[in-house]
Amino acid sequence: MIVVVGIGAGGWDEVPVRHQQLIRGASVLLGGKRHLDLAPDVPGQRREPWPSPLRDGLPALLESVGDAVALASGDPLVSGIGTTLIDLLGPENVRIEPAVSSVALARARMGWSAESCVAVSLVGRDVALIARELAPGRRILALSSDGSTPVSVADLLVTVGFGASTMTVLGDLGAETETAQTATASTWVGESPRLNMVAIECAADRVGFDTEASVSRPTQSFPASWTPGLPDDSFEHDGQLTKRDLRASALSRLAPTPGQHLWDVGAGAGSVGIEWMRAHPTCTTTAIEASSERAARIARNAARLGVPNLSVIEGRAPDALAGLPAPDAIFIGGGATRPGVLDTCLAALRPGGRIVVHGVTLETEQLLAAAYQEHGGELTRISVETSAPIGAFTGWTPARSVTQWTLTVG
Repeated sequence: MIVVVGIGAGGWDEVPVRHQQLIRGASVLLGGKRHLDLAPDVPGQRREPWPSPLRDGLPALLESVGDAVALASGDPLVSGIGTTLIDLLGPENVRIEPAVSSVALARARMGWSAESCVAVSLVGRDVALIARELAPGRRILALSSDGSTPVSVADLLVTVGFGASTMTVLGDLGAETETAQTATASTWVGESPRLNMVAIECAADRVGFDTEASVSRPTQSFPASWTPGLPDDSFEHDGQLTKRDLRASALSRLAPTPGQHLWDVGAGAGSVGIEWMRAHPTCTTTAIEASSERAARIARNAARLGVPNLSVIEGRAPDALAGLPAPDAIFIGGGATRPGVLDTCLAALRPGGRIVVHGVTLETEQLLAAAYQEHGGELTRISVETSAPIGAFTGWTPARSVTQWTLTVG
């Protein structure tokens, strides 16, 4: 059994007596150097710092110590070691004794209720995760990796058109050295304590982007909705893009669900996979794209729209699908007629899995008609027309019709 004891920034004197007794009574004490130094010396007590790299070294360390007490910051289940230990050992072998979390302290300092704000962990993660949460008036608490995080957050906010947002950097929460610095993102300067949280009060401004003849650059300013069907100009693309109305239709059938994984096959600009991940922070995507240029573009789009952890595989299906995390849903936006692609995708889906395939050519339409005859599902032909000038008048301009086949595996 590993007992994880949280220690606040106030140090040893603020540790409850019951937790002090746990720490003093442990035969083995684990923790980072900073936490181990806080605990008073105990004769005969074995002390072991966390290994580096942590995940790789933990199994051997835990096997060698048996029962132990581990020290952590605040609430060990808020981007802390407690989560890692439970993942490795199971909840039955780990007991958590938390202190007040940094998130709770930050809410208290800002006067923000739990239901009026959202917490985002940037500990060891890309600051682009903040972008998914942005909306005027929204309150965000960002857990920082270190003293450089506030500058990175400010740069991101300015880049995506939220430079008017107010940032308050709360340093050393709960300690005698606690600090608070406030400025807008666009005017943020200065250093921050290593231990800090960033409280953001979102305010949007307008921002434009350059355009090129061959590549469409994003012109859609934030906020970007979580509802499927972002405007096409939210994405950088070279024309290989599942357009807004078709994307919304596809995603309504793919049905993003918390914790589920999507394969976006022939991803183009990555729009379907990106919107899948924007539906919930635990949704994940693997985008498969043969073009290296488009693969890089997918990564840029994903970061800008707040889902930087989208995985991009450069290669062609079906070969590139081997060994990928099992999907809960699959979208095939291109390459469905390549031998083996559709069969491989269907075989990868578990019961309850969904597949949506789009086709614009006669060959793909024939393939989807045959699949519909064999497997059932839903076959739909979608035509979209948009208004455009015709001389001094206005008329309708039709886009190329798309055949959509959808199947939920029984």
